[in-house]
Amino acid sequence: MDLGLTGKTAVITGGSRGIGLGIARAFAAEGANLVLAARGSEALEDAARSIVQDHGVKVATAEADVATAGGCDAVIAAARDAGGADIFVSNAGTGSNETVMEAPDDKWQHYWDLHVMAAVRLSRGLAPQMEAKGGGAILLNASICAVQPLWYEPIYNVTKSALMMFGKCLSTEFIGKNIRVNTVNPGLIRTPDWENTARELAGDGWEGYLQEVADEHAPIKRFGSVGELADFCVFLCSPRAAYVVGSTHHVDGGMLKTI
Repeated sequence: MDLGLTGKTAVITGGSRGIGLGIARAFAAEGANLVLAARGSEALEDAARSIVQDHGVKVATAEADVATAGGCDAVIAAARDAGGADIFVSNAGTGSNETVMEAPDDKWQHYWDLHVMAAVRLSRGLAPQMEAKGGGAILLNASICAVQPLWYEPIYNVTKSALMMFGKCLSTEFIGKNIRVNTVNPGLIRTPDWENTARELAGDGWEGYLQEVADEHAPIKRFGSVGELADFCVFLCSPRAAYVVGSTHHVDGGMLKTI
């Protein structure tokens, strides 16, 4: 299936590793050019070189902390220099571990800036570029925890839920600009972070630990691959999904317990 993405420019935050890198590779496989944003310059440049070598597309980079206004400005400028964004995937984020009673204000503020304000600032800044090119697509990577929270990460749960609501509000405002906005809520996706956590907790038995997690939480009894999630994300951002607006899609192997 031709997704109609050849020559489009996709801006992806957290694009140097894990889910962000997987999404970047999936876009590149469809012929899209990229603007990758991340904090670490070495991993960012390695990712860019690898994608260019494998797919021959254009890849620009922005070393930026999108939890800051200045970092978002740098990404917006990089997209403008690359000819303007057609697609924006707000992916930068990380899990948390705290209790409400013990977590300080600055931790709440950091996650708010990273998960929510980055999406607000970048959507606001990239929208004029998309509008000038006739429209585009925005995809927010939230989490199943936005609707089915885990007890040990209340800050993550709350900010991801806010991100999901932001996507719904933004979709109504931006569809008049021919910019479609949707949200994806991944469940258990086998990322380097999950593997590292499993090694820390279970040592040589880390793969068995991951299977136990999958058995407990996902009816499909396995983790999803980054590639499986990435393919779905790319489809949602493509003209093939032209009538999908303001929706939240769970990619979770049946993990969500509600309708």
